[in-house]
Amino acid sequence: QLHLVESGGGLVQPGGSLRLSCAASGFGLRGYTIGWFRQVPGKEREGVACFSLYDGSTTIADSVKGRFTISRDIAKNTVFLQMNSLKPDDAAVYYCAARHWGTCPLSRPDTWGQGTQVTVSS
Repeated sequence: QLHLVESGGGLVQPGGSLRLSCAASGFGLRGYTIGWFRQVPGKEREGVACFSLYDGSTTIADSVKGRFTISRDIAKNTVFLQMNSLKPDDAAVYYCAARHWGTCPLSRPDTWGQGTQVTVSS
């Protein structure tokens, strides 16, 4: 069974950068679609970015376009979310999720990570 672990969250000042990692184990990521989501208490979960190693599709939310980039290191079985020019509105718990095969934008993931907190504050 695929297992996902996020890391890289933390406290950053507005305008700063963070790189989140989503490390997969149990299976290789080839054939999977990986998505990054974020959620703030009381609000709906938002899809942030997606990359499909199954069909090559990729999506990025308008709210982060030009600031966030999704990438992957197949050898390390890891997907990254580079977040630049962070704003207070970007503060949330960030989750990675995966679905075998699938396409972007990712819906109905099979597997979720535990989440990593991102706080943007001066």
